[in-house]
Amino acid sequence: MIIPKKFKTLRDFLEEKVVAYNQPSFIAHDPISIPHRYQKKQDIEISGFVAAILAWGQRKTIINKCTAFFKLMDDAPYDFILHHQEKDLKPFLDFKHRTFNATDALYFIAFFRWYYQQYDSLEAAFTAGLQPDSQDMTQSLIHFHHLFFSLPDFPSRTRKHIPTPARNSACKRINMFLRWMVRKDEGGVDFGLWPAIRPDQLVCPCDLHVDRVARYLGLIDRKQTDWQTAIELTQTLKQFDAKDPVKYDFALFGLGVNLQL
Repeated sequence: MIIPKKFKTLRDFLEEKVVAYNQPSFIAHDPISIPHRYQKKQDIEISGFVAAILAWGQRKTIINKCTAFFKLMDDAPYDFILHHQEKDLKPFLDFKHRTFNATDALYFIAFFRWYYQQYDSLEAAFTAGLQPDSQDMTQSLIHFHHLFFSLPDFPSRTRKHIPTPARNSACKRINMFLRWMVRKDEGGVDFGLWPAIRPDQLVCPCDLHVDRVARYLGLIDRKQTDWQTAIELTQTLKQFDAKDPVKYDFALFGLGVNLQL
């Protein structure tokens, strides 16, 4: 395990980096800037979910695509979801971001309309599969995947955009979204909107940057990146902070992006 010489322990090193990156200055250049544009809880949930799912590629491009997506909703996602007419969906026929296309966009809108006609918050979609003694979000994410595709005639192609531990996916984007919604601290980056899920139940998002740094620091041993890798990393991070292990996502991601190793 390689630790910069000025730090006595790896935990000290990561703690400093959490403080360095978990700052308001982090927001502007990250997809989390999209939900930070809104005040209403449902707007934050909808925009956060879409931004997390579209978080693939360069962050600048992701932010631009999300901005364009919500302009099609007049920058009022919740109101649009509940009250749009059929004609309002036509502009989405031209929307595309990598492999996410109009078919996917229209199904996301249909799901959210169906869901928010019944529930006040998206939190319930994730707590339904969660038990008080759940150590992580495995069953929650499996339940959410089933719920998301419970509408009749859902497009099969859209399934690739909503991962599930049942297929051993690392579920990076969903885990990132959950971090945004659940964690709350003085950093002001994450929202802390969902108190029914504990921070210690979250699973660390594993993307290219996090994986590279985590392996460099000896935090994970698995060669592939899958659900078990995400669990392994989270379990290791719990040794540093059992109540809030996913805060170290800031450190690992920030180090990976800025190459400060």
